[in-house]
Amino acid sequence: MSDVDLRKLRYFVAVAEQLHFGRAAALLHIAQPVLSRQIRALEDELKVELFVRTKRATELTPAGRQLLADAVPLLTNAAALQRRVRRAAGGTDSFTVAFMPGLTVTAAVRAMRDSHPGLSVDVLRTDWDDQGEVLRDGRADIGYVRLPLDRRGLTVQPLTTEPRVAVVPSDHPLAGKDEIAIGDLAGATLLQNPAAVPEWQGRAVPVPAASVEEKLEHVAAGRGVAVLPLSTAAFYTRADVAYARITGISANTVCLAWASDRDDNPLLRDFAALVSALSPA
Repeated sequence: MSDVDLRKLRYFVAVAEQLHFGRAAALLHIAQPVLSRQIRALEDELKVELFVRTKRATELTPAGRQLLADAVPLLTNAAALQRRVRRAAGGTDSFTVAFMPGLTVTAAVRAMRDSHPGLSVDVLRTDWDDQGEVLRDGRADIGYVRLPLDRRGLTVQPLTTEPRVAVVPSDHPLAGKDEIAIGDLAGATLLQNPAAVPEWQGRAVPVPAASVEEKLEHVAAGRGVAVLPLSTAAFYTRADVAYARITGISANTVCLAWASDRDDNPLLRDFAALVSALSPA
């Protein structure tokens, strides 16, 4: 692999994910013949066939599937390395803390600044879809995440748990109740990725609602319901939606997470220790 450049790997991943050379070329903003030549060059370098091409379809070979599994984390790590090197070249030590909506990180950030004079401590707000990716690709050094989470390449340290609530329109039959059962939502439309709510048994539809604000707009418009951690719901209180605690569903778990290949980084250890010291006994 030492002779394979990252550009060819990026091209390969684009084709492997699209399974279509034309769409991949458009995403990469290059001509399709150029992309085809790069893939052939990669196959020649690796001495394997990566794709089976027919007039109707493009499919991965077993070697292609293995390369895709290995190439994605390799490219992510390369992007993280580039970000860290560029930050170091800027001459200012920096440390970025990511956090999910509803979580307050002020005390830990201040403690980190106080204990490391000269360190620039920044924050980055994430959503459910990118909370792990910002740690793997180096946009953040450490993050307050909510489970469930894709843990590949991450070290995860549990912090606390909190109840989850249903968010419904203010004129919904369940509006005004303090507590409902998960079964009360059977048949409702979930306006978020159902993987975020493993207990969900109703209908889920694809809705372009990555942020909490977007989810609440869709709920208020009567398109369906959402399930949020209690602290998130409390932070985003608004008059046109109602919240009710859900029974029959697990609590939301909040954790600290960081890239596993940085386990020995002293700043990560220091920040984790500060968070533990600030947490209630």
